[in-house]
Amino acid sequence: MNIRLLKNGEQPPWNLLLLADPSKDLVSQYLHKGLCYVAESDDKDTVGVIVMVQVSNQIIEIMNLAVDQLHQGKGLGTSLLKHGIRSATEKGYSAIEIGTGNSSIHQLALYQKVGFRITGIEHDFFIRNYEEPIFENGIQCRDMIRLSMPLKNEAQLAE
Repeated sequence: MNIRLLKNGEQPPWNLLLLADPSKDLVSQYLHKGLCYVAESDDKDTVGVIVMVQVSNQIIEIMNLAVDQLHQGKGLGTSLLKHGIRSATEKGYSAIEIGTGNSSIHQLALYQKVGFRITGIEHDFFIRNYEEPIFENGIQCRDMIRLSMPLKNEAQLAE
């Protein structure tokens, strides 16, 4: 597997992006502002994606993380997250953030296993921002669970 930056003019993997965020309008808004990395299988099929957007001079946020359904449960999501964390660290950010729905049980577990900590809740985020109700794991997705992770810059790593 290879993870690479999406090239200028290259068509983004909409099928994957819309797995993580069902609003093409919202995805379009952050996609053009961010860094989009794609994971490719050995036969060059795109099997995963991660999009990160700068929030401030010190903070970058993972806006979208998705793995093709046939490739889930094989560590690809973890690899994409770790790639995003490495990339953010190399670019000098001091923290990385991510948000997910209250109903996203597997994603919440994954993010915490990688080292993210819950930092807040945006109540009714999905009710306000999505026209159609979203359900996962038999639970209505209502609230955005916010998580973050401090990053060690090169000066800290040298200590």
